[in-house]
Amino acid sequence: MSRIALVTGGTRGIGRAISIALKDSGAQVAANYGGNDEAANAFKDETGIAVYKFDVSNFDACRDGIAKIESDLGAIDILVNNAGITRDKPLHKMDVEQWNAVIDTNLSSAFNTTRNLIDGMRERGFGRIINISSINGQKGQFGQTNYSAAKAGLFGFTKALALETASKGITVNAVAPGYTATEMVMAVPEDVLNSKILPLIPVGRLGEPEEIGRCVVFLAADEAGFITGSTLSANGGQYLT
Repeated sequence: MSRIALVTGGTRGIGRAISIALKDSGAQVAANYGGNDEAANAFKDETGIAVYKFDVSNFDACRDGIAKIESDLGAIDILVNNAGITRDKPLHKMDVEQWNAVIDTNLSSAFNTTRNLIDGMRERGFGRIINISSINGQKGQFGQTNYSAAKAGLFGFTKALALETASKGITVNAVAPGYTATEMVMAVPEDVLNSKILPLIPVGRLGEPEEIGRCVVFLAADEAGFITGSTLSANGGQYLT
């Protein structure tokens, strides 16, 4: 019987690649999205992956969305906390709404989804929780105090929860992508990309979303039960930990 996976922010960018990679590995995937109905429906038509719209920054919305998924597909075995937004500003220009929006969507969402799934995983004696962080949560980034703080918070969340659930057959790990060829990164002006970003990456290129998808498939596998509390950095050598 195939595992059932939920990928938040799972219809675009890195999340899209993760959803497809998990499906190709044999999982039955539910891809969450927040607002772009047109893109989500196009993704569903193209891939055959079920899509579910709910706000991951809202606990009750996650409870109801997860209940719907489990009613449709069955108990969720694999959770990928991938949803994220940016609201970039230097701190002295950042307002409280920009701070809260990023913290709520990028960090609090991991609690909202995981808290609604953890009891079932514990009862069944199996679970795979994979939190998609970022190189900027490891090293910081100018203009991203909110984003870097949220992504760094996922590392602490990962380690603490890994200790709490290790005896229950549940692993909790993080993936920290570097600069990856998503819509957001490819929107950077070409001269900035070539002069400011690529020279910092020793392998000399951006990552591909599919490479992050393969990292998640590895950590989500039944055979990965001895790996927990770890961070898999996929950044082309830009930041070594």
